[in-house]
Amino acid sequence: MPMASSDPLAALGLEPGASVADIQAARRRLARVHHPDRGGDPAQMRTINEAADAALSAIGATGRADPVARDRPRRSPDGAAGITRDVPSFTVEALPVETFEAMLVVAAWLGEVLDDDPPYRLDTYLHEPFDCWCRLEVVPDAGASTVSLAVAGLDGAPAPDVLAVRDAWVANLNAVDWP
Repeated sequence: MPMASSDPLAALGLEPGASVADIQAARRRLARVHHPDRGGDPAQMRTINEAADAALSAIGATGRADPVARDRPRRSPDGAAGITRDVPSFTVEALPVETFEAMLVVAAWLGEVLDDDPPYRLDTYLHEPFDCWCRLEVVPDAGASTVSLAVAGLDGAPAPDVLAVRDAWVANLNAVDWP
């Protein structure tokens, strides 16, 4: 873990001039080691998040703390119709890291991963059973994980029924061979 530093880039192990992508990648890389769900220390994770947010803010980018950015897809689907949300959508009896890994498996079955921020956010294009953009956000919940879902239609099509998309995710998550 990088030592606490007044320079947020140094705290993330980055050189001056790092890009937004570099900062986000450093946050993800460090979270894989230091996140409490992986046995890390909450204080270290808080330091990592604060450093990443400060570094992004210093270059005029928005970090994950920006509520407006959080509500937009990072990679907007071309011609997407309105976004429909189901918050919270369902609960998985597993920690966020395990839930996220299972969601990656299901995303490969149903479509493709567009963007992620493990273990808390996964953006996908679904091809089965609906052709749509889908975001899943995971929140720790007393030894389990609560998942919120957002969907948007593609190429001007209306968003599919969010509850039907939820049911497809749940059915496929139940089919995963959990450890």
